[in-house]
Amino acid sequence: MKKMNVYAIAAGLFTLTVVGGVAVYTVMAPTSDDPFAQCRTSVIAGGTSQIGGPFTLVDETGATVTDQQVLDKPSLIYFGYTYCPDVCPLDTARNAEAVTILDDRGYDVTPVFISIDPERDDPQALAEFTDYLHPRMVGLTGSLEQVKAASQAYRTYYRKQDGDPEYYLMDHSTFSYLTLPGHGFVEFFRREIQPEMLADQMACFIDAM
Repeated sequence: MKKMNVYAIAAGLFTLTVVGGVAVYTVMAPTSDDPFAQCRTSVIAGGTSQIGGPFTLVDETGATVTDQQVLDKPSLIYFGYTYCPDVCPLDTARNAEAVTILDDRGYDVTPVFISIDPERDDPQALAEFTDYLHPRMVGLTGSLEQVKAASQAYRTYYRKQDGDPEYYLMDHSTFSYLTLPGHGFVEFFRREIQPEMLADQMACFIDAM
């Protein structure tokens, strides 16, 4: 992984991204007391505790589950919807491929898909969507309030577009979030990252646990 010179960072050579209102600085030299310093490609203003948190949702079987039940091992979370025509299928397929790469290396990571369209994404629709992508992918939905709470915890954005009440589209953010047991959220990944690199970066965090 390339590492930016710390003096270049001090000089202001970094980029700024806003994830749901949280400033994220893309840098290559995190603080030395960070156990995942060698793995990070970003530093979140205020720390990683600004993203993530408890949620209560409904899984593909119709059972109500909490984050503690779902995120009991390294997990890669994506917020999207099954009716998405292009972005979500590509992003979740990329995530599934990265998890499969890690499977082959002996890592056990749970891919998680949280619907931001609970009006259409019932448990059955989620099961069909996730089972096609990866046998261990967990699909989660819930009430409008439950989904909103989960989205706010991870500082994601989504909005229902105006138009046809049945065939509407959703605007939404496209980050994927890595969580680790005992640590919670540790890193986010942009959609441009390729499966092999995504797998490499997740493995770095898991090895550093």
